[in-house]
Amino acid sequence: MITILDYGAGNLTSVRLAFERLGETPVLITDASQYQSGRILFPGVGSAASGMDGVKARGFDRLLRDAVAQGTPVMGICLGMQLLLSASEEDGGTQGLALIEGNCRLFDRTKQVDAKIPHMGWNTLRHADHPMFEGIQQDAAFYFVHSYFVTPANPTHVLGTTDYCGESFAAVIGSGSLFATQFHPERSGEAGAQLLRNFLTWEGTCC
Repeated sequence: MITILDYGAGNLTSVRLAFERLGETPVLITDASQYQSGRILFPGVGSAASGMDGVKARGFDRLLRDAVAQGTPVMGICLGMQLLLSASEEDGGTQGLALIEGNCRLFDRTKQVDAKIPHMGWNTLRHADHPMFEGIQQDAAFYFVHSYFVTPANPTHVLGTTDYCGESFAAVIGSGSLFATQFHPERSGEAGAQLLRNFLTWEGTCC
């Protein structure tokens, strides 16, 4: 079973439809008390502060910490990925879930003056050897929409990188049963569909 966390951060229709195309019937919940079992998808778009407010108000902060501690496969997407870190520069500074130590920073336009912020569109991914990348080629393209990027304190938590605005930034991070992407797999064609397909069978281990 796939449980999608709805904490008021963005339209979840595209994520739900992506899993339905794979033959799944995901369950959307708006409160931690509704969670029963199975894999957890933590998506989101929008700002860090309002996102964290929604996560805490619905008890998803406790749910996510418990799930990761128990080895339940958890996948974060976009804002969901950024909120996994310790903190974000966005909204004057926002405390995250600290499931992976590190910070989230705004792209620095001075490093590439012609770069547009947000980073929006297709870009390629260099990925590590991880079960979630089975069947996905190196330099496969995925769809991004973001102005901030994560910088994990431990380099081993970086599972994939992408270049933009003078940065080689962490586009995929993970630790134990936790896996997260800055890009939107639900909007990334066959490569994105394969990533979601892999999540359906991933046992929550790194290698």
